[in-house]
Amino acid sequence: MSRAAQSNDKDCNGAPVPRVRVIVVNYNGGAHLARCVAALRRQTFRDFEVVIADNSSTDGSIAAVRTEGSCIRILEFGENLGFAAANNRAAAGAETDWIATLNPDAFPEPDWLETLIAAADAFPDTAMFGSTQISDADPSLYDGTGDAYFFAGFPWRGAYGQPLRDLPDFAETFSPCGAAALWRRDAFDAAGGFDERFFCYCEDVDLAFRLRARGGRCIQVSHARVRHVGSATVGARSDFAVFHGARNRIWTLVKNTPLPLLVLAAPVHVFGLAFMAVKSVGRRGGWQETKAVMRGVGAALAGLGPVLADRRRLVRARQTTWWRLAQAMSWSPVTYLRRTADLRPAAKT
Repeated sequence: MSRAAQSNDKDCNGAPVPRVRVIVVNYNGGAHLARCVAALRRQTFRDFEVVIADNSSTDGSIAAVRTEGSCIRILEFGENLGFAAANNRAAAGAETDWIATLNPDAFPEPDWLETLIAAADAFPDTAMFGSTQISDADPSLYDGTGDAYFFAGFPWRGAYGQPLRDLPDFAETFSPCGAAALWRRDAFDAAGGFDERFFCYCEDVDLAFRLRARGGRCIQVSHARVRHVGSATVGARSDFAVFHGARNRIWTLVKNTPLPLLVLAAPVHVFGLAFMAVKSVGRRGGWQETKAVMRGVGAALAGLGPVLADRRRLVRARQTTWWRLAQAMSWSPVTYLRRTADLRPAAKT
């Protein structure tokens, strides 16, 4: 069950329906959440509303923003629904043109929304837009330039941990990172939103896959910038993160990959999983990580029935060719291993 606290004002600018609903999913976000909300208050673009979806936090982070007032609506759930389901609940019933997902540990620059909406106006055929994420710990480094996807089922955050450099104003990548993304609301609804079985991790890539199968694409907007802490809640190599990552990568691959590509991808994915499991043994605490990978694989296989049923439905609904989907993927193992930004020219259509 959930309960909602509604601000007195309908939205930030008094209009009955704002253009954007910004959704912040919080789970024990601590002081990060208040900093995120403060950054939203400084946005130069004002035609938006904010919904904070709280997954039963116990750290007082919600109490710290409850008095923020106008344009803030808080949904409080009695349990931790995960990133995917909480976003879907917060998006339900939205009449806005756009939905923006923003992590509580992501702090947008004042022109973040203005820049994303300008890109949406410039590329009216596009269903999703990504932001440039900069490391909050070291602002000279990227936290990500959109999510790339190696054909064998391994996504990565482009340029993660690499020095800042000049990027094209607009470029195409496989998926936006859900930590700071803009989604066309009607496309989000038509695709069914995030897959709630994923709980968290890879749910943004899975949604992007489904939107691409419907003919959509993703534009990475270099000047829409956020500072991002990253893995602030669970840790990048925690059992939780490793388990969900391993499981959800398999589900994403099996559910969405066209058969000609899946035949090529599956054996490479198996090899990649084995390599990751063996490699982790050599690290401190690596055996625990290896066990988490194996548990994730086991859970993925146990849950394949519903995933395969979804696959059959998605194949029937596909509106593009397998070749177009293949072109959006990365085929270079070097690019994947180096976590290079995989950005292609973004032509206006």
